[in-house]
Amino acid sequence: MTRTTLFRAPAALTRTGTGLAALAAAFGLATGTSTADAFVPLPDGTQTGPGLTITRTGESAVVSPSMAANGAGRVTWVSGTITADVTQTPLAEPGPYSTPDNIPGTNNSSTHGVSQVNTGYIVGCQVSIGDRAFSLGASASVSTTQMGVSGSAGVQVGPGEVKFVQIGIKDIPAPGRYTLGYRDYEMEIQGCGGYAQARSYTVIEIIGDHYSKTTLYGAPFSIG
Repeated sequence: MTRTTLFRAPAALTRTGTGLAALAAAFGLATGTSTADAFVPLPDGTQTGPGLTITRTGESAVVSPSMAANGAGRVTWVSGTITADVTQTPLAEPGPYSTPDNIPGTNNSSTHGVSQVNTGYIVGCQVSIGDRAFSLGASASVSTTQMGVSGSAGVQVGPGEVKFVQIGIKDIPAPGRYTLGYRDYEMEIQGCGGYAQARSYTVIEIIGDHYSKTTLYGAPFSIG
């Protein structure tokens, strides 16, 4: 597992990954504290599946204490780019869902009539989020927003709980390359008096006679 390094930056800096990354690289800033924004660079990743490849690049997070200052809250701004290269999928058009109950961590494209890519973050309180996080009995997605634009989510998570924050989805009606980008998406975590972790996930569901689901996880990082 790649070790995550935290950097401390002056509060006057903007919360954009580029500025903080450049400062950290130039001056070798020290490990962040609970009173300063901490920039967390995260590694790229790739996962292959039947007729597809998922790639995650440019992922980063900026972590800071919550404005509520209650000891149980903190905020992280996450950024990243997801590229889905799909060579095999049935041609399809989106249709209505056949059930209102979606599978946690996905948008359940098998009930939507079209293949789909879905990305977001898993947030846990006093839980080490491993590769089997989807089987931890987590609650359903708590927030959605359109891809490519800034957004925010409030996450209430207690000790031992894991929740999914769905940032966005995109239909895959035909083979091709699909890109999802998000920048400075804000997640405010409340209710966690212990340590908190998060990690990105991306799921591609391919419908048809040879249904498949392929998941790419990001590296876990501390939210304090």
